[in-house]
Amino acid sequence: MSEELPRVAEIPMRDAAPPHTALGRWFFHGGSLEELHTSGESHPWYRVLWLTGVDYFSTLGYQPGIALVAAGAISPLATAILVLVTIFGALPIYSEVARRSYAGQGSIAMLENLLSGWTGKLFVLALLGFAATDFVITMTLSAADAAQHAIENPFLHPLLGEHRLPITVVLLALLAAVFLRGFTEAIGFAAAVAIPYLILNAIVLVRGLAEIWSHPELLHNWREALALRGDWTALLVASALVFPRLALGMSGFETGVSVMPLVAGKPEDRRGGPPLGVIAATRKLLAAAAVIMSVMLLASSFVTALLVPPDAYHTGGAASGRVIAYLAHRMFGDLFGSLYDAVTIAILWFAGASAMAGMLNLIPRYLPRFGMAPRWVSYRRALVTVLFAVDVVVTVVFDADVDAQGGAYATGVLALMLSAAIAVALALGEESRSQAAGSARRRSLYFWAVSGVFAYTLLDNVITRPDGVIISALFIAAIVLVGLISRSYRATELRVVRVAFADQESSRLWESVVGKKINLVPLRTATRAARARKAEEIRRYYAVQGPLAFIHVDLLDNRSEFLSELKIRISRQDDNLLIEVSGAISIANTIAYMSELLDPISIFLGLTRYNLILQAVRFLLWGEGETAILVYAILLRYWEWTPEDDVRPLIFLMSE
Repeated sequence: MSEELPRVAEIPMRDAAPPHTALGRWFFHGGSLEELHTSGESHPWYRVLWLTGVDYFSTLGYQPGIALVAAGAISPLATAILVLVTIFGALPIYSEVARRSYAGQGSIAMLENLLSGWTGKLFVLALLGFAATDFVITMTLSAADAAQHAIENPFLHPLLGEHRLPITVVLLALLAAVFLRGFTEAIGFAAAVAIPYLILNAIVLVRGLAEIWSHPELLHNWREALALRGDWTALLVASALVFPRLALGMSGFETGVSVMPLVAGKPEDRRGGPPLGVIAATRKLLAAAAVIMSVMLLASSFVTALLVPPDAYHTGGAASGRVIAYLAHRMFGDLFGSLYDAVTIAILWFAGASAMAGMLNLIPRYLPRFGMAPRWVSYRRALVTVLFAVDVVVTVVFDADVDAQGGAYATGVLALMLSAAIAVALALGEESRSQAAGSARRRSLYFWAVSGVFAYTLLDNVITRPDGVIISALFIAAIVLVGLISRSYRATELRVVRVAFADQESSRLWESVVGKKINLVPLRTATRAARARKAEEIRRYYAVQGPLAFIHVDLLDNRSEFLSELKIRISRQDDNLLIEVSGAISIANTIAYMSELLDPISIFLGLTRYNLILQAVRFLLWGEGETAILVYAILLRYWEWTPEDDVRPLIFLMSE
């Protein structure tokens, strides 16, 4: 085994002075929320299932009502199509995502890896906008539906009245307060609310089926309502056309993949390579969630279509946004109905907690790494405060109306599922080119067909309910705008995460160049003729003491990344030295970083005097530009953060 080469000591990177006020210190304390995904603990898949379930199963609180409003008597048929798409579309997609994204990054990370450079970054930013729509509307819609259940409860209504909007805001505030404090008991609480919720729903639905069995006229009336819409062909066509409005019944799969780090695998998973035990267990989790939810959706759509009158489930009706709760009160009385309401409110509230946790782990994973967000985004309390403010704005805009938010929710869910389907199809397409067998090619074609189904569903949802894509577009625009501003501001940071030597000779020569022993001279080309010409020029016009250390920076092809890992090679060239740096994403930032590591006597920087605006754009996008001015600006910014404990190098600006 080859000897591991030593690394150079890293320079701490900071983008702002620490907060001076008590409030500022409180906001920037604790770091990002990693308890749910990086706690190091693992659990059997059937326990982690409930963490996914609070997001997925909680849609029973409003999905049957939305289905009735959208499809009326044919809602059971439209729901059946939804179940088929779930079993043969969403489930296979996320089973493949689990195989390729077993660290919990999800489909967005898959697309980032498949699409490199700025194309991949912009695609990820757009998907983050749709993900923000999904998670934010999950929080606001779930809180609004919880408030609806509360104010419709006969015991709470005299106390709460019709104040759905302020109650929703209070629930969101409680959600934010929990995460400001920190949240660690996720799995236990999820099981405590999800299991009773499913049991109570099963009781109500079984009683509803018994009610239909004992009153055959209900089934007869439903069949007559279907007959008015035409034959079975017309019914299936109508159901296929309306099922996109029911698409939010597929939410939860992205959460199912994101919780993979919590799923226990097999002992052999620790040997390296893909953790096959974790992948298999996660697939069981996804399949179990899909089967449970499919059964509940089919049963609920059938029972509610036959037992809930149209005037009750439409906006303003007694069952609006809560059709199963309506049946619970009607069939079992207010005591049982109130128990159902309490458990429903709990799971809806915790579905918002699941969405909040998703945002707190998704945003810091991408934006700060892209350099497209200020560093405070990685701090839990600061980000929770921003998300709470966004939730309040969305809630006020929609007046805490569950039905009005359904379109936006479905848009976010469908966009993520479409991106996941495309990511899987692309990944299998790449595998088919590297494998002799045609299995990967056939599977790729299948997932392209599934992508077509989700594309149709998303397009139909956008056309019929454009508010969802408008909200997503606003989120995307906000993310891109904040990202560009942040990247511009953070462009003058020392953007290096680590430095390693290329060989043992470079490691040995390092001590001979560190600490006021050399004069650093960056060169665009490191040929012998270029070094000789620059050395002669410097010796002629400047009184230089000590050897010259020429430094040449080799940039990566993909310079859209914000942070880089450098490798340095040092060699003696007559009386001078040559330092070759590879793996960089920015010339100026790399030279500034190396200068701080080397602590030279002086730095000789060449000015090109090209158009400064064009140079600035080249610097932001490709790491090139007016290197001399940028190195000086980066060093000045860094020196403002560090104490004046030594003599700074002399900086000379030379015309090239």
